Order: sequence, then C-alpha cells, then structure tokens
Amino acid sequence: MEKISIIVPCYNEQETLPIFYNEVSKVMAEMNNYEFEIIGIDDGSKDRTLEILKELASKSHTFKYISFSRNFGKEAAIYAGLKKSSGDYIVMMDADLQDPPTLLPQLMKAIIEEGYDSAATRRVSRKGEPIIRSLFARLFYKIMNKISSSEIVDGARDYRLMTRQFVNSILELSEYNRFSKGLFGWVGYKTKWIEYENIERIAGETKWSFWSLLIYSIEGIVAFSTAPLAIAAIVGLLFCLLAFLFIVIIIVRTLVFGDPVSGWPSMVCIILAMGGIQLLCVGILGEYQAKTYLETKNRPIYICKESNIEE
Repeated sequence: MEKISIIVPCYNEQETLPIFYNEVSKVMAEMNNYEFEIIGIDDGSKDRTLEILKELASKSHTFKYISFSRNFGKEAAIYAGLKKSSGDYIVMMDADLQDPPTLLPQLMKAIIEEGYDSAATRRVSRKGEPIIRSLFARLFYKIMNKISSSEIVDGARDYRLMTRQFVNSILELSEYNRFSKGLFGWVGYKTKWIEYENIERIAGETKWSFWSLLIYSIEGIVAFSTAPLAIAAIVGLLFCLLAFLFIVIIIVRTLVFGDPVSGWPSMVCIILAMGGIQLLCVGILGEYQAKTYLETKNRPIYICKESNIEE
C-alpha cells in the first residue's frame, strides 16, 4: 500500500490543530486505499502547540511530531518535514485550514491518473485580505516572474502534493537561505495548478504581518535573481553619465554667462538624491553579501529539540 506523508508546519497553532486533525481524519478515512502519516513541526511555539502535538501523537500511531529548539521560520519547518517524511507522496498543508484538506483527492488524481509530478494550489481571489497587502503581493509575483528564471505563479500556496522523486530533488538543494516557492519552480518537473477561492483562517491569528511579508519577498528576490545587482550597476552608470553631462553644461554656462552664485537649495536636493541612490545600491550589495556570508558558515537549517520519529 502506497503512503502519503502530510507535512504541517506549526507556530502558535493551539486553536487550530484539533480542528485540523478532525478535518484531515475525514479525508484519510475516505482515501482508505492509502497509508498515511502526519508530521507536525513545532517551530518554537510559545503556546500549547507542542503539548497538543504530543496528545495527537499519543492517540494515533500515524501522527508524528518534531519540535525545534527555537523559532527557525516556516522554511526550516518545511525542510524538516520533507526530510523526515517517508511517504511515496508528500503533501504540505497549513494547520489553519486555509489549505482545504478536501482537495487532496483531486491533487492525488492529477499525479496518479494524469501523470504530473506535483499538484499545486493557487488562490484565485484574495477576499478578506487588506487591499494594500493584495496589491503588494501581486506586484511581487509580477516582479519575480520578470527577473527570475523560476516560474512563481500568482496566488501560489505552499499546499502542494509531490512525488518522492520531486521531494528528493528539493532536499538536494540544502541551502540555508530558502524560498520554497522558488525552489519548487527551479527543480522543474510537470506541475498541475488547481485553483480555489481564498479561505480565511478557521481560528487564531495570522503570524504574517505586512512587514514580515515584505522582508520575506525581498529574501525571495535575492535568493532567485541577481537582477537587483544589474539594476544597481545600470543606475550607477546612468548617474555617472548624467554627472559628466552636467559638468559640460556648467563649464559652458560659466564661459558664456559668467559664474553667478545661485541655486544652492537645488544643489542640496541633488546631493541628498545622489546619496540616497548610493546607499540603496550599497544596501543591495550588502544584502547579497550577507546571504553569501550566512551560506559559508554552514549552520544547520534547524535544530531538533525533541521528536517521536525514529532515526
């Protein structure tokens, strides 16, 4: 009997986990021709998430858990779940039920009957989200697809069913600075996209603020494109040419009209603008340098404090 591993990253999900488990259990009962395992990853939660994971594990031999020593982030939790999974097929879901478990049979059909290597989901609407967040999210996907060779679909969720071969390819990419949506696109393979309407959290509060999503998007751009470096170089070249042009204009004006002292406010504005551009370019270079620095330290992606998964 083939096995499906369900990966569930958790951070302060004490309200949602019992509801999630009940909903997933219904789907597992319907798909009784498959063996299942559920791996819940506690990403350094500060509430009762770990206790609930242990309770669920004590009730069912199919439920496994991993607890991190601190909060390493969702990307680390995804990597840990994929690494510890033993199924022939692996699916990732969020505990807040924004990824409906009822779609799992449809995802499975795409792989088994239609021959895809992975079946992924995307939201066709962002109902319930703040307008500013939706605008920036769409802008991010447009930028990424312009500057990166990895396809990242607008509205893509982490909810994805993958074959073992697909997952093994992802695990070969053991980089420290991870951006899963980009990694999934980079490895290739045939992927079917299944659309659904946006679903709000069943309980609890989202851990993703606008600022954290902005930082995450910048990390994604840096991880999968060197276009910002090229843009910084082009901007620098343009400003150099512009500076030489102004030098010629000033020399000609001085020779023809003399040298009246005027326009110091505009000069201050120009100096501030130039300084801002320089700091922006230095910041871009620094971001890439920082990522390189972290990679060379070869730190582990996560540290497991406790788990009921046998090595």
